[in-house]
Amino acid sequence: MQTYFRAALAVYLLSALPAAAQGIDETINQMFADYTGWYVSLIFAPLPGTNFSWIAMWLVVAALIFTFYFGFIQFKGFVHSIKLVKGDYSDPNDAGEVSHFQALATALSGTVGLGNIAGVAVAVGIGGPGATFWMVVAGLFGMATKFTECTLGVKYRNELPDGRVSGGPMYYMVKGFQERGLPGGAFMAILFSVFTILGALGGGNMFQANQAHAQISNVFGDFPGWITGVVLAVVTFAVIVGGIKSIARVTEKVVPFMGIFYVLVSLVILIMNADQILWAFGQIFQGAFTGLGVAGGFTGALIQGFRRAAFSNEAGIGSAAIAHSAVRTKEPVSEGYVALLEPFIDTVVICTMTALVIVITGVLNQDPETGLYIWNAELGRIQTDGAVSGVALTSAAYARALPWFPVLLMIAVVLFAFSTMISWSYYGLKAWTYLFGEGKTKENIFKVIFCLFIVIGASANLGPVIDFSDAMLFTMAIVNIIALYLLMPIVKVELHSYVRRLKSGEIKKYV
Repeated sequence: MQTYFRAALAVYLLSALPAAAQGIDETINQMFADYTGWYVSLIFAPLPGTNFSWIAMWLVVAALIFTFYFGFIQFKGFVHSIKLVKGDYSDPNDAGEVSHFQALATALSGTVGLGNIAGVAVAVGIGGPGATFWMVVAGLFGMATKFTECTLGVKYRNELPDGRVSGGPMYYMVKGFQERGLPGGAFMAILFSVFTILGALGGGNMFQANQAHAQISNVFGDFPGWITGVVLAVVTFAVIVGGIKSIARVTEKVVPFMGIFYVLVSLVILIMNADQILWAFGQIFQGAFTGLGVAGGFTGALIQGFRRAAFSNEAGIGSAAIAHSAVRTKEPVSEGYVALLEPFIDTVVICTMTALVIVITGVLNQDPETGLYIWNAELGRIQTDGAVSGVALTSAAYARALPWFPVLLMIAVVLFAFSTMISWSYYGLKAWTYLFGEGKTKENIFKVIFCLFIVIGASANLGPVIDFSDAMLFTMAIVNIIALYLLMPIVKVELHSYVRRLKSGEIKKYV
Protein backbone atom coordinates (compact mmCIF):
# COMPACT_ATOMS: atom_id res chain seq x y z
CA MET A 1 0.00 0.00 0.00
CA GLN A 2 2.83 2.36 0.93
CA THR A 3 4.59 1.67 -2.36
CA TYR A 4 1.36 2.28 -4.29
CA PHE A 5 0.82 5.54 -2.43
CA ARG A 6 4.32 6.74 -3.24
CA ALA A 7 3.90 5.85 -6.91
CA ALA A 8 0.56 7.68 -7.08
CA LEU A 9 2.07 10.71 -5.38
CA ALA A 10 4.97 10.72 -7.83
CA VAL A 11 2.60 10.57 -10.81
CA TYR A 12 0.55 13.43 -9.38
CA LEU A 13 3.62 15.60 -8.78
CA LEU A 14 4.93 14.97 -12.28
CA SER A 15 1.56 15.83 -13.80
CA ALA A 16 1.39 19.02 -11.75
CA LEU A 17 4.98 20.06 -12.50
CA PRO A 18 4.35 21.93 -15.81
CA ALA A 19 1.54 23.99 -14.28
CA ALA A 20 3.56 24.71 -11.17
CA ALA A 21 6.59 25.63 -13.24
CA GLN A 22 4.53 27.93 -15.40
CA GLY A 23 3.13 29.49 -12.23
CA ILE A 24 6.69 30.35 -11.18
CA ASP A 25 7.19 32.23 -14.44
CA GLU A 26 3.94 34.16 -14.03
CA THR A 27 4.73 35.10 -10.43
CA ILE A 28 8.21 36.34 -11.32
CA ASN A 29 6.90 38.36 -14.27
CA GLN A 30 4.15 40.04 -12.27
CA MET A 31 6.45 41.05 -9.43
CA PHE A 32 9.05 42.40 -11.84
CA ALA A 33 6.54 44.43 -13.88
CA ASP A 34 4.93 45.89 -10.75
CA TYR A 35 8.20 47.15 -9.31
CA THR A 36 9.78 48.64 -12.46
CA GLY A 37 6.92 50.23 -14.44
CA TRP A 38 7.04 53.65 -12.80
CA TYR A 39 10.73 54.20 -13.57
CA VAL A 40 10.33 53.17 -17.18
CA SER A 41 7.57 55.76 -17.66
CA LEU A 42 9.80 58.47 -16.22
CA ILE A 43 12.80 57.75 -18.44
CA PHE A 44 10.82 57.65 -21.68
CA ALA A 45 8.56 60.61 -21.01
CA PRO A 46 8.22 62.85 -24.10
CA LEU A 47 9.49 66.39 -24.35
CA PRO A 48 6.74 68.93 -23.52
CA GLY A 49 4.42 69.51 -26.47
CA THR A 50 5.98 66.73 -28.59
CA ASN A 51 6.03 62.96 -29.03
CA PHE A 52 9.84 62.95 -28.99
CA SER A 53 11.48 61.13 -26.10
CA TRP A 54 13.83 63.40 -24.16
CA ILE A 55 16.36 60.60 -23.67
CA ALA A 56 16.55 60.03 -27.45
CA MET A 57 17.27 63.74 -27.91
CA TRP A 58 19.97 63.49 -25.22
CA LEU A 59 21.82 60.79 -27.18
CA VAL A 60 21.35 62.45 -30.57
CA VAL A 61 22.73 65.81 -29.46
CA ALA A 62 25.74 64.21 -27.74
CA ALA A 63 26.67 62.16 -30.81
CA LEU A 64 26.49 65.23 -33.04
CA ILE A 65 28.57 67.37 -30.68
CA PHE A 66 31.37 64.78 -30.40
CA THR A 67 31.38 64.24 -34.16
CA PHE A 68 31.93 67.93 -34.94
CA TYR A 69 34.21 68.58 -31.94
CA PHE A 70 36.66 65.87 -33.00
CA GLY A 71 36.47 66.68 -36.71
CA PHE A 72 34.56 63.59 -37.86
CA ILE A 73 37.11 61.30 -36.23
CA GLN A 74 35.01 58.22 -37.05
CA PHE A 75 35.67 58.69 -40.76
CA LYS A 76 39.19 60.13 -40.70
CA GLY A 77 40.47 57.48 -38.29
CA PHE A 78 38.71 54.42 -39.69
CA VAL A 79 41.73 52.95 -41.52
CA HIS A 80 44.06 53.53 -38.57
CA SER A 81 41.53 51.77 -36.34
CA ILE A 82 41.79 48.62 -38.44
CA LYS A 83 45.60 48.71 -38.27
CA LEU A 84 45.44 48.91 -34.48
CA VAL A 85 43.09 45.93 -34.27
CA LYS A 86 45.46 43.94 -36.48
CA GLY A 87 48.16 44.56 -33.88
CA ASP A 88 50.41 46.78 -36.03
CA TYR A 89 51.14 49.12 -33.11
CA SER A 90 50.75 46.66 -30.20
CA ASP A 91 53.57 46.17 -27.70
CA PRO A 92 52.96 43.06 -25.54
CA ASN A 93 55.01 44.67 -22.76
CA ASP A 94 52.58 47.54 -22.26
CA ALA A 95 50.44 47.59 -19.12
CA GLY A 96 47.06 45.93 -19.43
CA GLU A 97 45.43 42.52 -19.57
CA VAL A 98 44.17 41.99 -23.13
CA SER A 99 45.10 42.88 -26.71
CA HIS A 100 43.35 45.49 -28.86
CA PHE A 101 41.52 42.70 -30.67
CA GLN A 102 40.48 40.99 -27.43
CA ALA A 103 39.25 44.27 -25.97
CA LEU A 104 37.22 44.95 -29.12
CA ALA A 105 35.85 41.39 -29.10
CA THR A 106 34.87 41.66 -25.44
CA ALA A 107 33.11 44.98 -26.00
CA LEU A 108 31.47 43.71 -29.20
CA SER A 109 30.22 40.63 -27.37
CA GLY A 110 28.29 43.06 -25.20
CA THR A 111 26.83 44.87 -28.21
CA VAL A 112 26.80 42.53 -31.22
CA GLY A 113 24.08 40.11 -30.30
CA LEU A 114 20.42 40.19 -29.50
CA GLY A 115 20.29 43.96 -29.95
CA ASN A 116 21.04 43.26 -33.61
CA ILE A 117 18.62 40.35 -33.89
CA ALA A 118 15.73 41.00 -31.52
CA GLY A 119 16.28 44.75 -31.13
CA VAL A 120 16.01 45.43 -34.86
CA ALA A 121 12.79 43.41 -34.98
CA VAL A 122 11.34 45.56 -32.20
CA ALA A 123 12.39 48.75 -34.00
CA VAL A 124 10.96 47.76 -37.37
CA GLY A 125 7.85 46.23 -35.84
CA ILE A 126 6.97 49.43 -33.97
CA GLY A 127 8.74 52.15 -35.96
CA GLY A 128 8.37 50.69 -39.43
CA PRO A 129 11.18 50.16 -41.99
CA GLY A 130 12.25 53.80 -41.59
CA ALA A 131 13.52 53.09 -38.08
CA THR A 132 16.41 51.27 -39.75
CA PHE A 133 17.64 54.48 -41.37
CA TRP A 134 17.77 56.25 -38.02
CA MET A 135 19.53 53.28 -36.44
CA VAL A 136 22.29 53.61 -39.04
CA VAL A 137 22.52 57.39 -38.56
CA ALA A 138 22.74 56.92 -34.81
CA GLY A 139 25.43 54.28 -35.31
CA LEU A 140 27.58 56.50 -37.55
CA PHE A 141 27.47 59.48 -35.22
CA GLY A 142 27.73 57.24 -32.16
CA MET A 143 31.18 56.17 -33.31
CA ALA A 144 32.51 59.55 -32.13
CA THR A 145 30.85 59.11 -28.74
CA LYS A 146 32.44 55.69 -28.36
CA PHE A 147 35.85 57.15 -29.28
CA THR A 148 35.52 59.78 -26.56
CA GLU A 149 34.49 57.54 -23.68
CA CYS A 150 36.97 54.74 -24.42
CA THR A 151 39.92 57.14 -24.70
CA LEU A 152 39.04 58.48 -21.26
CA GLY A 153 38.57 54.96 -19.94
CA VAL A 154 42.16 54.00 -20.70
CA LYS A 155 43.67 57.33 -19.65
CA TYR A 156 42.23 57.25 -16.13
CA ARG A 157 42.20 53.52 -15.41
CA ASN A 158 43.65 51.99 -12.24
CA GLU A 159 46.52 49.54 -12.75
CA LEU A 160 46.63 47.15 -9.78
CA PRO A 161 49.89 45.61 -8.41
CA ASP A 162 48.88 42.11 -9.54
CA GLY A 163 48.55 43.27 -13.16
CA ARG A 164 44.77 43.58 -13.21
CA VAL A 165 43.17 46.76 -14.48
CA SER A 166 40.03 48.58 -13.39
CA GLY A 167 38.67 51.38 -15.54
CA GLY A 168 35.55 53.01 -16.86
CA PRO A 169 33.44 56.14 -16.41
CA MET A 170 33.53 55.97 -12.59
CA TYR A 171 37.30 56.38 -12.71
CA TYR A 172 37.47 59.18 -15.27
CA MET A 173 34.71 61.00 -13.46
CA VAL A 174 36.84 61.15 -10.32
CA LYS A 175 40.34 61.58 -11.78
CA GLY A 176 39.33 63.68 -14.79
CA PHE A 177 37.23 66.04 -12.71
CA GLN A 178 40.10 66.44 -10.23
CA GLU A 179 42.52 67.19 -13.08
CA ARG A 180 40.22 69.93 -14.37
CA GLY A 181 39.37 71.21 -10.91
CA LEU A 182 35.70 70.35 -11.29
CA PRO A 183 33.46 69.39 -8.34
CA GLY A 184 31.05 66.46 -8.11
CA GLY A 185 33.16 63.76 -9.72
CA ALA A 186 32.97 61.35 -6.79
CA PHE A 187 29.19 61.69 -6.51
CA MET A 188 28.72 61.11 -10.25
CA ALA A 189 30.99 58.07 -10.10
CA ILE A 190 28.90 56.50 -7.34
CA LEU A 191 25.69 57.29 -9.23
CA PHE A 192 27.05 55.82 -12.44
CA SER A 193 28.24 52.68 -10.65
CA VAL A 194 24.78 52.06 -9.20
CA PHE A 195 23.17 52.50 -12.61
CA THR A 196 25.79 50.25 -14.23
CA ILE A 197 24.97 47.44 -11.84
CA LEU A 198 21.28 47.82 -12.69
CA GLY A 199 22.11 48.06 -16.40
CA ALA A 200 24.16 44.86 -16.17
CA LEU A 201 21.23 43.09 -14.54
CA GLY A 202 18.80 44.45 -17.16
CA GLY A 203 20.08 44.95 -20.70
CA GLY A 204 23.23 42.91 -20.23
CA ASN A 205 21.49 40.03 -18.55
CA MET A 206 17.70 39.74 -18.35
CA PHE A 207 16.98 40.75 -21.97
CA GLN A 208 19.58 38.27 -23.22
CA ALA A 209 18.17 35.39 -21.18
CA ASN A 210 14.62 36.34 -22.15
CA GLN A 211 15.26 36.23 -25.88
CA ALA A 212 17.43 33.13 -25.68
CA HIS A 213 14.52 31.33 -24.03
CA ALA A 214 12.10 32.79 -26.61
CA GLN A 215 14.04 31.28 -29.51
CA ILE A 216 14.53 27.95 -27.76
CA SER A 217 10.76 27.81 -27.17
CA ASN A 218 10.20 28.85 -30.79
CA VAL A 219 12.08 25.73 -31.90
CA PHE A 220 11.16 23.16 -29.26
CA GLY A 221 7.81 24.47 -28.04
CA ASP A 222 6.83 26.36 -24.90
CA PHE A 223 8.25 25.34 -21.56
CA PRO A 224 9.03 27.22 -18.32
CA GLY A 225 11.55 30.03 -18.73
CA TRP A 226 13.16 29.53 -15.36
CA ILE A 227 14.56 26.19 -16.56
CA THR A 228 16.43 27.94 -19.38
CA GLY A 229 17.50 30.59 -16.89
CA VAL A 230 18.99 28.08 -14.47
CA VAL A 231 21.02 26.37 -17.23
CA LEU A 232 22.33 29.69 -18.58
CA ALA A 233 23.13 30.89 -15.07
CA VAL A 234 25.24 27.83 -14.29
CA VAL A 235 27.22 28.04 -17.54
CA THR A 236 27.70 31.81 -17.22
CA PHE A 237 28.96 31.54 -13.67
CA ALA A 238 31.50 28.92 -14.76
CA VAL A 239 33.06 31.47 -17.15
CA ILE A 240 32.79 34.75 -15.22
CA VAL A 241 34.38 33.29 -12.11
CA GLY A 242 37.67 33.38 -14.07
CA GLY A 243 37.69 37.19 -14.56
CA ILE A 244 38.40 39.33 -17.63
CA LYS A 245 41.11 37.06 -19.07
CA SER A 246 38.73 34.11 -19.03
CA ILE A 247 36.00 36.27 -20.56
CA ALA A 248 38.34 37.57 -23.27
CA ARG A 249 39.48 34.05 -24.19
CA VAL A 250 35.87 33.06 -24.76
CA THR A 251 34.71 36.20 -26.55
CA GLU A 252 37.63 36.39 -28.97
CA LYS A 253 36.60 32.96 -30.29
CA VAL A 254 32.81 33.18 -30.01
CA VAL A 255 32.19 36.73 -31.28
CA PRO A 256 33.98 36.46 -34.67
CA PHE A 257 32.33 33.09 -35.31
CA MET A 258 28.87 34.39 -34.45
CA GLY A 259 29.26 37.61 -36.41
CA ILE A 260 30.62 35.95 -39.54
CA PHE A 261 27.97 33.22 -39.43
CA TYR A 262 25.10 35.67 -39.05
CA VAL A 263 26.42 38.03 -41.75
CA LEU A 264 26.98 35.17 -44.22
CA VAL A 265 23.45 33.81 -43.76
CA SER A 266 22.05 37.32 -44.15
CA LEU A 267 24.05 37.80 -47.35
CA VAL A 268 22.78 34.47 -48.72
CA ILE A 269 19.16 35.55 -48.16
CA LEU A 270 19.80 38.98 -49.66
CA ILE A 271 21.44 37.42 -52.73
CA MET A 272 18.48 35.06 -53.09
CA ASN A 273 16.25 38.15 -53.13
CA ALA A 274 18.62 40.50 -54.94
CA ASP A 275 15.82 41.87 -57.11
CA GLN A 276 14.08 43.25 -53.99
CA ILE A 277 17.05 44.92 -52.26
CA LEU A 278 16.57 48.31 -53.92
CA TRP A 279 12.85 48.16 -53.11
CA ALA A 280 13.68 47.39 -49.47
CA PHE A 281 16.06 50.34 -49.27
CA GLY A 282 13.32 52.46 -50.79
CA GLN A 283 10.94 51.37 -48.04
CA ILE A 284 13.56 52.25 -45.43
CA PHE A 285 14.26 55.73 -46.84
CA GLN A 286 10.61 56.50 -47.45
CA GLY A 287 9.65 55.36 -43.97
CA ALA A 288 12.46 57.37 -42.39
CA PHE A 289 10.98 60.70 -43.46
CA THR A 290 7.31 59.98 -44.02
CA GLY A 291 6.60 57.60 -41.16
CA LEU A 292 5.45 54.91 -43.61
CA GLY A 293 3.09 52.65 -41.67
CA VAL A 294 4.21 54.03 -38.34
CA ALA A 295 2.00 55.00 -35.43
CA GLY A 296 3.43 58.39 -34.58
CA GLY A 297 4.77 59.05 -38.08
CA PHE A 298 8.27 60.38 -38.66
CA THR A 299 8.88 60.89 -34.94
CA GLY A 300 7.96 57.28 -34.22
CA ALA A 301 10.51 55.98 -36.72
CA LEU A 302 13.22 58.31 -35.43
CA ILE A 303 12.63 57.51 -31.75
CA GLN A 304 12.59 53.76 -32.30
CA GLY A 305 15.69 53.97 -34.49
CA PHE A 306 17.74 55.87 -31.94
CA ARG A 307 16.37 53.91 -29.00
CA ARG A 308 17.25 50.54 -30.50
CA ALA A 309 20.59 51.83 -31.84
CA ALA A 310 21.61 52.89 -28.35
CA PHE A 311 20.65 49.46 -27.05
CA SER A 312 22.57 47.84 -29.89
CA ASN A 313 25.88 49.72 -29.84
CA GLU A 314 25.74 51.32 -26.35
CA ALA A 315 27.46 54.51 -27.56
CA GLY A 316 27.28 57.01 -24.71
CA ILE A 317 26.24 54.38 -22.17
CA GLY A 318 29.80 54.08 -20.84
CA SER A 319 29.85 50.30 -20.66
CA ALA A 320 32.40 49.76 -23.44
CA ALA A 321 34.89 52.04 -21.67
CA ILE A 322 35.08 49.43 -18.90
CA ALA A 323 36.05 46.63 -21.31
CA HIS A 324 38.46 48.75 -23.34
CA SER A 325 40.23 49.96 -20.19
CA ALA A 326 41.79 46.50 -19.81
CA VAL A 327 43.74 46.80 -23.08
CA ARG A 328 47.53 46.56 -23.26
CA THR A 329 48.60 50.02 -24.40
CA LYS A 330 50.26 53.17 -23.17
CA GLU A 331 48.35 55.35 -25.64
CA PRO A 332 44.75 56.05 -24.52
CA VAL A 333 43.77 57.44 -27.93
CA SER A 334 44.76 54.20 -29.66
CA GLU A 335 41.94 52.39 -27.88
CA GLY A 336 39.57 55.21 -28.70
CA TYR A 337 40.30 54.51 -32.36
CA VAL A 338 39.66 50.78 -31.87
CA ALA A 339 36.41 51.41 -30.02
CA LEU A 340 34.85 53.53 -32.77
CA LEU A 341 34.64 50.40 -34.92
CA GLU A 342 31.98 48.92 -32.63
CA PRO A 343 28.94 50.99 -33.70
CA PHE A 344 29.93 50.52 -37.34
CA ILE A 345 30.09 46.73 -37.06
CA ASP A 346 27.04 46.10 -34.94
CA THR A 347 24.66 48.86 -36.08
CA VAL A 348 25.66 49.98 -39.57
CA VAL A 349 26.45 46.48 -40.89
CA ILE A 350 24.65 43.81 -38.89
CA CYS A 351 21.50 45.73 -37.95
CA THR A 352 21.00 46.87 -41.53
CA MET A 353 21.24 43.31 -42.81
CA THR A 354 18.68 42.10 -40.28
CA ALA A 355 16.27 44.88 -41.18
CA LEU A 356 16.63 44.23 -44.92
CA VAL A 357 15.82 40.55 -44.43
CA ILE A 358 12.74 41.40 -42.32
CA VAL A 359 11.47 43.88 -44.92
CA ILE A 360 12.22 41.70 -47.96
CA THR A 361 10.73 38.47 -46.60
CA GLY A 362 7.43 40.21 -45.82
CA VAL A 363 6.82 38.68 -42.39
CA LEU A 364 4.99 41.80 -41.26
CA ASN A 365 1.75 43.31 -42.44
CA GLN A 366 0.50 46.78 -41.59
CA ASP A 367 -2.61 46.98 -39.46
CA PRO A 368 -4.84 49.56 -41.23
CA GLU A 369 -6.60 50.52 -38.00
CA THR A 370 -3.60 51.16 -35.74
CA GLY A 371 -0.87 51.88 -38.30
CA LEU A 372 1.35 49.37 -36.52
CA TYR A 373 2.96 46.30 -38.01
CA ILE A 374 1.66 42.86 -37.09
CA TRP A 375 2.61 39.29 -37.87
CA ASN A 376 1.88 38.24 -41.41
CA ALA A 377 -1.33 36.20 -41.42
CA GLU A 378 0.39 33.48 -43.41
CA LEU A 379 2.58 32.74 -40.39
CA GLY A 380 -0.46 31.91 -38.30
CA ARG A 381 0.60 34.08 -35.36
CA ILE A 382 -1.16 37.42 -35.73
CA GLN A 383 -0.71 39.87 -32.86
CA THR A 384 -3.65 42.23 -32.99
CA ASP A 385 -2.20 44.59 -30.40
CA GLY A 386 0.78 45.38 -32.60
CA ALA A 387 3.27 44.03 -30.07
CA VAL A 388 6.46 42.55 -31.44
CA SER A 389 8.08 39.44 -30.04
CA GLY A 390 11.66 40.38 -30.85
CA VAL A 391 13.76 37.40 -31.84
CA ALA A 392 10.69 35.40 -32.91
CA LEU A 393 10.07 37.95 -35.66
CA THR A 394 13.64 37.76 -36.94
CA SER A 395 13.49 33.97 -36.81
CA ALA A 396 10.29 34.00 -38.88
CA ALA A 397 11.87 36.32 -41.44
CA TYR A 398 14.93 34.14 -41.96
CA ALA A 399 12.81 30.97 -41.95
CA ARG A 400 10.80 32.29 -44.91
CA ALA A 401 13.96 32.02 -47.01
CA LEU A 402 15.72 29.18 -45.18
CA PRO A 403 13.25 26.88 -43.39
CA TRP A 404 16.03 25.20 -41.39
CA PHE A 405 17.42 28.49 -40.08
CA PRO A 406 15.46 28.77 -36.78
CA VAL A 407 17.47 25.87 -35.33
CA LEU A 408 20.79 27.50 -36.23
CA LEU A 409 19.46 30.87 -35.10
CA MET A 410 18.63 29.28 -31.76
CA ILE A 411 22.27 28.24 -31.41
CA ALA A 412 23.44 31.70 -32.47
CA VAL A 413 21.00 33.44 -30.13
CA VAL A 414 22.13 31.36 -27.17
CA LEU A 415 25.77 32.13 -28.00
CA PHE A 416 24.99 35.82 -28.51
CA ALA A 417 23.12 35.93 -25.21
CA PHE A 418 25.88 34.04 -23.43
CA SER A 419 28.70 36.24 -24.74
CA THR A 420 26.76 39.42 -23.92
CA MET A 421 26.01 38.23 -20.40
CA ILE A 422 29.60 37.35 -19.61
CA SER A 423 30.81 40.73 -20.91
CA TRP A 424 28.18 42.64 -18.95
CA SER A 425 28.97 40.64 -15.84
CA TYR A 426 32.43 42.22 -16.07
CA TYR A 427 30.95 45.72 -16.46
CA GLY A 428 28.68 45.23 -13.49
CA LEU A 429 31.49 43.70 -11.46
CA LYS A 430 33.76 46.68 -12.00
CA ALA A 431 30.99 49.00 -10.84
CA TRP A 432 30.40 46.71 -7.85
CA THR A 433 34.06 46.66 -6.84
CA TYR A 434 34.24 50.44 -7.24
CA LEU A 435 31.48 50.77 -4.67
CA PHE A 436 32.43 47.96 -2.31
CA GLY A 437 36.13 47.33 -2.97
CA GLU A 438 38.18 44.56 -4.56
CA GLY A 439 38.25 41.04 -3.16
CA LYS A 440 37.18 37.53 -4.15
CA THR A 441 34.34 37.29 -1.64
CA LYS A 442 32.84 40.65 -2.63
CA GLU A 443 33.21 39.85 -6.31
CA ASN A 444 31.55 36.44 -5.95
CA ILE A 445 28.55 38.01 -4.21
CA PHE A 446 27.89 40.11 -7.29
CA LYS A 447 28.41 37.15 -9.61
CA VAL A 448 25.80 35.14 -7.74
CA ILE A 449 23.32 38.04 -7.85
CA PHE A 450 24.00 38.46 -11.58
CA CYS A 451 23.26 34.80 -12.25
CA LEU A 452 20.03 34.94 -10.24
CA PHE A 453 18.78 37.72 -12.53
CA ILE A 454 19.41 35.47 -15.53
CA VAL A 455 16.69 33.22 -14.15
CA ILE A 456 14.35 36.19 -13.64
CA GLY A 457 14.95 37.46 -17.18
CA ALA A 458 14.22 34.09 -18.76
CA SER A 459 10.99 33.83 -16.77
CA ALA A 460 9.56 37.33 -17.36
CA ASN A 461 7.71 38.66 -20.43
CA LEU A 462 9.58 40.63 -23.11
CA GLY A 463 7.69 43.92 -22.60
CA PRO A 464 8.68 44.63 -18.98
CA VAL A 465 12.17 43.23 -19.52
CA ILE A 466 13.08 45.36 -22.55
CA ASP A 467 11.54 48.50 -21.02
CA PHE A 468 13.50 48.02 -17.80
CA SER A 469 16.68 47.24 -19.77
CA ASP A 470 16.34 50.38 -21.89
CA ALA A 471 15.62 52.53 -18.85
CA MET A 472 18.69 51.32 -16.97
CA LEU A 473 21.03 51.76 -19.94
CA PHE A 474 19.74 55.23 -20.71
CA THR A 475 20.10 56.22 -17.04
CA MET A 476 23.77 55.31 -17.34
CA ALA A 477 23.96 57.55 -20.42
CA ILE A 478 22.56 60.57 -18.57
CA VAL A 479 25.42 60.57 -16.07
CA ASN A 480 28.13 59.44 -18.50
CA ILE A 481 27.44 62.02 -21.21
CA ILE A 482 27.54 64.88 -18.71
CA ALA A 483 31.04 63.70 -17.77
CA LEU A 484 32.04 63.39 -21.44
CA TYR A 485 31.02 66.98 -22.13
CA LEU A 486 33.17 68.22 -19.25
CA LEU A 487 36.18 66.05 -20.13
CA MET A 488 36.21 66.20 -23.94
CA PRO A 489 38.87 68.99 -23.99
CA ILE A 490 41.26 66.48 -22.39
CA VAL A 491 40.48 63.97 -25.14
CA LYS A 492 41.20 66.61 -27.80
CA VAL A 493 44.64 67.30 -26.27
CA GLU A 494 45.38 63.57 -26.25
CA LEU A 495 44.19 63.21 -29.85
CA HIS A 496 46.33 66.07 -31.17
CA SER A 497 49.38 64.69 -29.38
CA TYR A 498 48.82 61.19 -30.73
CA VAL A 499 48.27 62.32 -34.33
CA ARG A 500 51.32 64.57 -34.22
CA ARG A 501 53.57 61.77 -32.91
CA LEU A 502 52.08 59.29 -35.38
CA LYS A 503 52.86 61.58 -38.33
CA SER A 504 56.37 62.33 -37.08
CA GLY A 505 57.20 58.65 -36.73
CA GLU A 506 57.58 58.79 -32.95
CA ILE A 507 54.77 56.21 -32.69
CA LYS A 508 55.94 53.32 -34.80
CA LYS A 509 54.60 49.98 -35.86
CA TYR A 510 55.65 47.26 -33.46
CA VAL A 511 57.86 44.61 -35.05
